[in-house]
Amino acid sequence: MEDAQENTAESGSSVQWSEEPAGLAKVPEVSLSEESEGCTRPLEAAPPKLCGYLSKFGGKGPIRGWKSRWFFFDERKCHLYYSRTAQDANPLDSIDLSSAVFDCKADAEEGTFEIKTPNRIITLKAATKQVMLYWLQQLQMKRWEFHNSLPAPPAAPDAALAGNGPALRLELEQEEEDQEVLLCPVKTPTELVGVGAAWQPVHAKPSALQNISLKHLGTEIQNTMCSIRGNKQTQGAGHRPPGEDSPLSEETQREEQLSPPGPGTPGKDPANSQKPTPKSSLTTSLIQKAKSQSNTFPLFSEGLMRNRTAQEKVLALEQQVLMLTKELKAQKELVKILHKALEAAQQEKRVSSAYLAAAQDKDRLELVRHKVRQIAELGRRVEALERERESLAQTASLREQEIRELQQHVQLLLDKNQAKQEVICKLSEKVTQDFMKAPEEADRDFLSQQEKMEHLKCAYLQAQNCQVESKYLAGLRRLQEALGVEAGECSELLRQLIQEALQWEASEASADSIVLSPSTVSEYDEYGFLTVPNYEVEDLRLLAKIQALEVHSHHLLAHEAVERPLRERWATLGELAPSAELKQLLRAGVPHEHRPRVWRWLIRLRVQHLQAPGCYQALLSQGQACKHPAARQIELDLNRTFPNNKHFTCPTSSFPDKLRRVLLAFSWQNPTIGYCQGLNRLAAIALLVLDEEESAFWCLVAIVETIMPADYYSKTLLASQVDQRVLQDLLLEKLPRLMAHLGQRCVDLSFITFNWFLVVFADSLISNILLQVWDAFLYEGIKVVFRYALAIFKYNEEALLRLQDSLEIYQYLHFFTKTICDSRKLMHIAFNDMNPFPMKQLRQLRAAHRERLEAELNELEQLKAEYLETRAAQGPSVPEGCPSEDEGEAEP
Repeated sequence: MEDAQENTAESGSSVQWSEEPAGLAKVPEVSLSEESEGCTRPLEAAPPKLCGYLSKFGGKGPIRGWKSRWFFFDERKCHLYYSRTAQDANPLDSIDLSSAVFDCKADAEEGTFEIKTPNRIITLKAATKQVMLYWLQQLQMKRWEFHNSLPAPPAAPDAALAGNGPALRLELEQEEEDQEVLLCPVKTPTELVGVGAAWQPVHAKPSALQNISLKHLGTEIQNTMCSIRGNKQTQGAGHRPPGEDSPLSEETQREEQLSPPGPGTPGKDPANSQKPTPKSSLTTSLIQKAKSQSNTFPLFSEGLMRNRTAQEKVLALEQQVLMLTKELKAQKELVKILHKALEAAQQEKRVSSAYLAAAQDKDRLELVRHKVRQIAELGRRVEALERERESLAQTASLREQEIRELQQHVQLLLDKNQAKQEVICKLSEKVTQDFMKAPEEADRDFLSQQEKMEHLKCAYLQAQNCQVESKYLAGLRRLQEALGVEAGECSELLRQLIQEALQWEASEASADSIVLSPSTVSEYDEYGFLTVPNYEVEDLRLLAKIQALEVHSHHLLAHEAVERPLRERWATLGELAPSAELKQLLRAGVPHEHRPRVWRWLIRLRVQHLQAPGCYQALLSQGQACKHPAARQIELDLNRTFPNNKHFTCPTSSFPDKLRRVLLAFSWQNPTIGYCQGLNRLAAIALLVLDEEESAFWCLVAIVETIMPADYYSKTLLASQVDQRVLQDLLLEKLPRLMAHLGQRCVDLSFITFNWFLVVFADSLISNILLQVWDAFLYEGIKVVFRYALAIFKYNEEALLRLQDSLEIYQYLHFFTKTICDSRKLMHIAFNDMNPFPMKQLRQLRAAHRERLEAELNELEQLKAEYLETRAAQGPSVPEGCPSEDEGEAEP
């Protein structure tokens, strides 16, 4: 069985040993006779000593685990001794290998093997698999040599082992025959065994407290005291010249060589030693060697110590100081643990004494109950500590996660910094290349920049001219109002000047599309709206002219600073997707050339769940087959749609027919609404931008069925009335001073604002501001309408506060939206000054006002029903004295 175990050990383990002598003074290597024989042999023929560091599994309680131990083999007794370090004076224990079994399990941790004796099982672990194999092989060879060197089989410790003598002899003979086959030499790891292993750092060394053996505490204390005394004597001997030994040291060395092993030597099993001798020959030898040799390891041979340099000795002393400091700390911790254990034992003794001293069973039962309560309390403490441990483990895990995130963030910053460095390098190279350009290119760039500057100057001058012209017209109007009808000639002169200003015609535009004639602006904008509407009232035409000039002035001034960068951003924008950047771009307004594409995407985003191939054409076919009841009202409203737009007033234009088909198709698409006044203007705006019937139809569907609330365009216009009340609340919140001013004069704003919400400012704002509002409205919804409604009143707040008469206020409210010319200012008020504007607040206000309005409508319906019931009960009777309609019919 041992042969099988040895084969298993050779296939999966590791060992440590040394070809150098063990160097341990505590084990007498040879007797006097052996020494004399050894003197005749050459030094190379000396047998190697098996020693080195291994990890031994042992201990109890919290210090149970792997402990680093120095192992060395005694060939005379076939014992494997071990101590905590190679410098300890006394071994901790020994293992009798004469009848031991070596075992190496395949599923065990790498380098782990067992030594099984009749009394116990010792688990060891080597640093590597090779070291384990070497230890197993050498231990078996040493045991085989020990049994072959005996004249007779060794006596068994008991009768059971004595009976195994013949079998053991046969097994040894079999090992002798097959040793060449079974024991293949393993390469010696010289750095991990022998004298070199004692100087090397211990592999996976445990903490100082965990490495102490509580079982052999007396031996640990003796070794520590010997080490301290040896260091003090070494420091005292260090003042002598190197190499000079004291007579006492020489005499002690001679006595050590001649004296046989004493009772305190490792040759005798410490477990069987009744009275350990503190001042044994081993301890005396260690102290005398420490005195005679200036080194921190008194267990190595004298020749090795003499070969060490002074620097190595200093390093060794420093290491010894650190080691002793750690040992002292560990000893202090051990003393604390022992104190606690002693207190616990004393407490247990007192409890037991009280239990035994109790005279009655009742008292003993009370003591038992008290003990049970203590156990329960300790159990709760253990649970609390376990929960605390889990909490700390979770905290540590979170900290580790934070550390990993911080490391990732640091790495990201490093990568970002690296990228910036690369960009800086590229820009530096580009700057260098630009400086090295040919003079012609530099001149060309200079001319281009100069041309651009001239262009900007021209635009600025035109803007200034528009402003001057606007101020001139405003001055004429104010002068006319001041003079009145009393000054005849002056009044006639002013009227003539105003007529001339209004009749200025546009001259030929310059080659640049931005630079216009300094005299006036174009008659129509890009969507066909009149720039200066032909109002019948002269004052309104004058105001429209002033506004057109101001709009044109703002456009010229903002073109280079705002509109050109905005156009460039839209040009670089690829596929559209909902995002914060897209929202900001839509709020700023979509350029004319990109607006059809953007609106189609916004409409498709709204009605993709409603769209179906061929749906629009099917609705048109249905309208041709059957006339819709709303067709007559649609025809009446076609001629009222945007009378100031050339696309709907020109007899040859196709837009009226397109608008008719879109409205009829929608009336069939949504029979609950059919047609409502205001839908014609919504569809007309969509046609002007998209220029396609089907796209305009789906735009109308998106507004009515997905953006606006339900019942917004129903017969009762319930949702529209609710929004008017919500707007009143928001005006009171955002503009309290203006609302107080209007409230004192009994001005009802819903007469003006109701149409704003119904057609989304289609008849109120000038075209460029109107379409900018629609850009954001199609993406964000009706909240944009509320924002711009509030912004319009904020824009004109000061002008309204100056008006004191309600009639003047109503007249001003009818056209004051046409006086807004700065679209950037209006947008800033709507999306910045009106904040915060949460949608949650809007929903809450709508719900509250809808409930009140429905209650009011129900009350009106009840009153109507009661009135009809009363009239029906009275009947169609004619009051007395009133002639009947039937009277006189029978007369000739």
